Amino acid sequence: MWRASIKRMLPRGLYGRAALILLVPVVTLQLVVSVVFIQRHFADVTRQMSRAIVLELAFLTELVDAAPDHEAALARARAVGGPLALSVAFPEAVPEGETRLFYDLSGKSVTATLAEGLPGFRGIDLAGNTRLVRVGIETEHGPMEVEFDRRRVSASNPHQLLVLMVVTGVLMTLIAALFLRNQLRPITRLAAAAEAFGKGRAMPYRPAGATEVRAAGRAFLDMRARIERQIEQRTLMLSGVSHDLRTPLTRLKLELSMAEETPETEAMLRDLADMERMIDTFLDFARSEVLDDPQPCDPAELVMRVAERAQGLGGPVEIGDLPRDEQVLLRPQAVERALQNLVNNALRYGGMAALGLSVGPGQVVFSVEDDGPGIPADRRDKAVQPFQRLDPARGQDKGGGVGLGLSIAADIARGHGGELRLGQSTRLGGLKAELVLAR
Repeated sequence: MWRASIKRMLPRGLYGRAALILLVPVVTLQLVVSVVFIQRHFADVTRQMSRAIVLELAFLTELVDAAPDHEAALARARAVGGPLALSVAFPEAVPEGETRLFYDLSGKSVTATLAEGLPGFRGIDLAGNTRLVRVGIETEHGPMEVEFDRRRVSASNPHQLLVLMVVTGVLMTLIAALFLRNQLRPITRLAAAAEAFGKGRAMPYRPAGATEVRAAGRAFLDMRARIERQIEQRTLMLSGVSHDLRTPLTRLKLELSMAEETPETEAMLRDLADMERMIDTFLDFARSEVLDDPQPCDPAELVMRVAERAQGLGGPVEIGDLPRDEQVLLRPQAVERALQNLVNNALRYGGMAALGLSVGPGQVVFSVEDDGPGIPADRRDKAVQPFQRLDPARGQDKGGGVGLGLSIAADIARGHGGELRLGQSTRLGGLKAELVLAR
């Protein structure tokens, strides 16, 4: 339980975690030095020096108490205090209690030592002049004030060491952060290149940084080149097969068109048309990732073009409210192909289609809804796989494809760093397909 709480509190980014690794030792070191060195060393030194001044003040107090009158007491005190660098006076008001600045850590030790060693101790003033110490002592001839240099009871103010430690720690942290940034920059560049490739963009990238980061960068470049070669080989293979099949299909169509029209020849011509449509679908599937390059475009215009094309073919298509003047980096031909496939599926298995669009700060969502039978929730993952036909669930009486329409749309969505989501349309009651693209 506590481990999960700590993990939630820790930063998730690489820079945040690196900064935490850098700052924790520095802050811990300063705290340890402050507690151990200042509290022990400075406190011990201050007590030792204060005990020495207590002896002098006690001797001075004894001389004053032994004097016959006030004038003699003042004369004796000044005669002895002068060589000891002690300024003595008998004012009407002397320091009472303890007066010191809040950051004067060694002042507490000075006060405690004087109060313990001087029976007539009345108070001390450490704040009026930080370079001097004023002590009030009760004598037989009235209150006496003794003033001496602060350096006689403490080597130096501990806050000076604290300031020096903080300034040095901040300076070294900034220098370390600069070097750390140079080490983390190649990792962030590698992450950006991988994210761009996941969205279908080939960002220029050159391995840099530490040996391990360079190795990861070279592995990424090899993987990217291997994937690009596989896509190219798949496209060439399907293109070649489709081209080789078109020649005998065209010859068969020509021969049937010259033959006598019979129900059998008409059925064969319909089969040939279905085969040509299947070949075109195979080519679309092969070219789904290489149709065009990413470029800024208005997604609302893509929706309008797809709707107008479907309406021109007699398909009832509704369009919701579309956000205007939005520029998004997309592959317009690929996205238009994916939307066209979704609209064709909606019109094939339903009576109408409804198109929607929402543009957010991190994604663009195209939605296509229909009033058909929909797809059961347990078969939606299978529906987006290539060559999967779910005609029994979608109405076989209206004709079916080759099982690549949703797969092409899903591939195009993944090429943009997104996904194809299938669900239930709450408005029309049929299937709701959402083409989610990252931006």
